[in-house]
Amino acid sequence: MGRFVSAGYHGPMPRSAGARTEEEPDRSQPNLVRDPRLLRAAVAVLAKTGWDGLTMEAVAEEAGLSRVTTWRLGATREGLIGSLLLNLEEDYRRAMWPALTAAGTARDRLAAALLALFEVAEAYLPLLMAADQVFHRASVGGLNFNEPFSRIFRDGLDDGSLAPPGGDPDQAADLLFNTACWPYVHLRGRHHWDRDKLRTQLSAVVLPKLVDPELTSSRPVRARPA
Repeated sequence: MGRFVSAGYHGPMPRSAGARTEEEPDRSQPNLVRDPRLLRAAVAVLAKTGWDGLTMEAVAEEAGLSRVTTWRLGATREGLIGSLLLNLEEDYRRAMWPALTAAGTARDRLAAALLALFEVAEAYLPLLMAADQVFHRASVGGLNFNEPFSRIFRDGLDDGSLAPPGGDPDQAADLLFNTACWPYVHLRGRHHWDRDKLRTQLSAVVLPKLVDPELTSSRPVRARPA
């Protein structure tokens, strides 16, 4: 799968209402799987068969392990899914944090957040290609994947550098996330576009539409201090 690792903040981003805090153990969490052979095999099986085909027999065969060895490693289907989604959630948090805390205008931070989204999508491409429900499954754990973009849109309204489509930062974030993420996954995974070319061209399509000339010309843009 290729584990995406980003240096930086490892703490919490905003969670959905009622979600578990990091200090509270999640007693309903299945035993997580840390063996990289099983995680890589699970992603490979997902890419071939989708969620319905993700069985321990298929994962063991893909990993070149016996069913007994897989059982001795403590792996379960629920544990594999939980581990894959937890890795995705943790890497997304780390990738987005620099964009949220950087100096400059909200528009600058939005461009950085978009590139961070592409980086995570690249690292988890086989998993995301398996089903478009991956982020929905992961969000059950409490992370709102749209929240970084919502926050940046709100900052953009404050500093005059962005205009959320429709005027609602939350809806604009949902629109932006899905407009950017899934075309990236499809064009990279199915059409094999060059990574850097795709990032540049998708950004060029998306970002200019988020600046309202009337808004930005009516008041000065205030950059966040370094």
